[in-house]
Formats: sequence, C-alpha cells, structure tokens
Amino acid sequence: MISLLISLNLKMKIYLVGGAVRDALLNRTIKERDYVVIGATIAQMKQQGFTQVGKDFPVFLHPKTKDEHALARTEKKQGTGYTGFICDFNPNITLEEDLIRRDLTVNAIAQDDDGKIIDPYKGIEDLNNKILRHVSTAFSEDPLRVLRVARFAARYQHLGFTIADETIILMTNMVKSGELNALTPERVWMEFEKSLSDGNFFTFLKVLDSIKALTCISPSLCGLFSHTQSELLSQRLTNTKIESDILFSQLADFLSVQQVKQLICELKLPNQFKELLLLKSNYQVDLLKADNLNAKEMLELFNKVDIWRRFDRFERLIQSMQSNEKFTQQKCVILDRSYKIAVSVTAKQFVAQGIKGPDIGKAIMAEKLLLLERFLDH
Repeated sequence: MISLLISLNLKMKIYLVGGAVRDALLNRTIKERDYVVIGATIAQMKQQGFTQVGKDFPVFLHPKTKDEHALARTEKKQGTGYTGFICDFNPNITLEEDLIRRDLTVNAIAQDDDGKIIDPYKGIEDLNNKILRHVSTAFSEDPLRVLRVARFAARYQHLGFTIADETIILMTNMVKSGELNALTPERVWMEFEKSLSDGNFFTFLKVLDSIKALTCISPSLCGLFSHTQSELLSQRLTNTKIESDILFSQLADFLSVQQVKQLICELKLPNQFKELLLLKSNYQVDLLKADNLNAKEMLELFNKVDIWRRFDRFERLIQSMQSNEKFTQQKCVILDRSYKIAVSVTAKQFVAQGIKGPDIGKAIMAEKLLLLERFLDH
C-alpha cells in the first residue's frame, strides 16, 4: 500500500500511530490501527481510493482494510472547550509536529512501514517506567483529555501504571480553571462507558475525584470516596467480567435515591443504564429481605418491577445484586421459585369459568396471591 503511494508522491509517508504502537510495545492485543499520513493532500488521498469521512476533518478509510488514515495536522486553540480548535492539514507538517499535539507520551509513538519506531517525546521510556505523562502544555487546551487520562490510568492500573505528578498538577489546574464545564453530558458519558468496559472503573472515578473533576461533571458522585466506603467501592467497581450496565448499577449501593436521579440527569444515561440503576436503587432493600417477605409483599414487589412483562430486566437486577454478600443464595432461590409459582397462573382457566373483562385480571392476581401464600406463609 505504502509503496503504491510513494510511487505517485515521493514525499508521502504513512506511519502507524497511537494505541496500536503503544499496545504492541506492551504486548497487548491490538484492537484497531490508526495511521497518520505525512506530505499528502485531501485530493491525493482521494486519488488513491481512500474514502473521506466527515466534512471538516480529513480522516480517510483505506479502500481495502478500512483502517483510519488521518492527514498530519497542527492545532491552534480558539475559544473554549474541546471543539474550539483551528486545524492546519498542510502537507509540510512533520511527523514530530503531529505527534506533539497528542495527549500522552505513550500515545505519541509512531512506527514506519519497515517497523522502525519513531519516539521523539520519550514515550517508550515512560512505558518502561509505567508513567502516564502529558506530551506538552497543549494538553490543557482540551478538557476531554482529563477524562482520557483517568481512563488510561484505569485501563493500565493492573500493570502498575501511575500518572506523572506534573500531569496531575496540570489536570487539577484545568479543573480549577472551569475548562471542564464546557464538556457535554453525552461526551462525558462516552468516556464513562469506555472505562466501564475497558478497565478498573473504581480507578477511573478515583482519579477524577482526586483532582475534583467530579464536582464539574457529576456532582452527585462527589461524596463517594469517604474512608468508610472506599474499600467496598473498590470491591464492587473493579469487576471487569460483568457487563457494563450491571457494573454501573453498583453505584446504587452508595447513593441515595435522589442522588441516583441526579446522576441520571447529569450524565444523560442511556435507557439501559438508567433503568437498571433506578430499579436497584428503588428495590434492592426489598430484594435483600426476600426470605422474609410475605405473599402480599412478594406480589407487590413483582408488580412494581413489572416482572410479568419485563422478566429479562428483573434477571439483570438479580445479576446486579450478586456482588452484595448480603444477597444470599437462599434469597435468590426464594425469588426464583416465587416467580415461577406466580407466573404459572394464566387467564385461560378463568375465561373457561366465564369470567370476563377486568375481572379476569383481578382473578389472576387473587390466584397468584393464594399460591404464594401456600409457598411463603406456611
């Protein structure tokens, strides 16, 4: 591919950059490959069969591999937030000029077509020392990088990586400046969701809390890290084997119902996350008492969670309770048996008896209650 491009323009060069190079050096699985193109124009890329994606940003998809190829660029801050930049994509921009605009030194490493590593900002040294360090002071121009660094710290926490002191200071100053207030809830949530599926979510939140970033992006979470809760929080929020919405729902164990509602608004949670978080917040107390509920209370619980129509959602609620040592196997068994007993009642038997209209629903509930009483109250 590269030889074809060079045959048409001797100055054009393509380098593998960013996460693919970093993860290869860490012997981690490479999930995607991004490339930077030096010495090319938009017209030249299109001539090679690359497809441009986006109107204002010269990123192209390779005609065969579909890997992303971006023209080398420099950025100049104009305005506030993470979108206030003027970008220059002229073909005279060097690889070093492109790399210096990146967030961390470990992400500012490139590799050419022959496998040679280009590392102008000592990213390999920081990889070896397990340090996450900003490349330049331009880091402070993009508030989103605060969340990205927290996410990288979470992802590589198990390898012993820490954030450089000078980077922590820079991130703290960015928070104090109010720069993070320009982040939209949707963009903040994207970083939250990536961390939920990608690393140690506890570490992600802990980093943000340590620099007071939560006060800007999610005030409802500011009280999470008290001395009495930190160890339990760590236990609940470091399980990377469970699905993201179930992991996120563990926060309900540490927040009031009002704080949960506030969190939903602050991050504009997707329905899947919102529903499970609310269910756990509202009903985990009842679930923890499952082995002491009488028939009427059990039926009321099932009705409130709409178990008859949304059993799949109830199953996820039960899964979200598994990390709580107080939610014993006995409680889980009682809930399961109670549901199976109650759901066995159908309208068919009452229609056969000549019961009609709204009376059918009443008869169903009465029969469910009777069966649950036989199971639970005797």
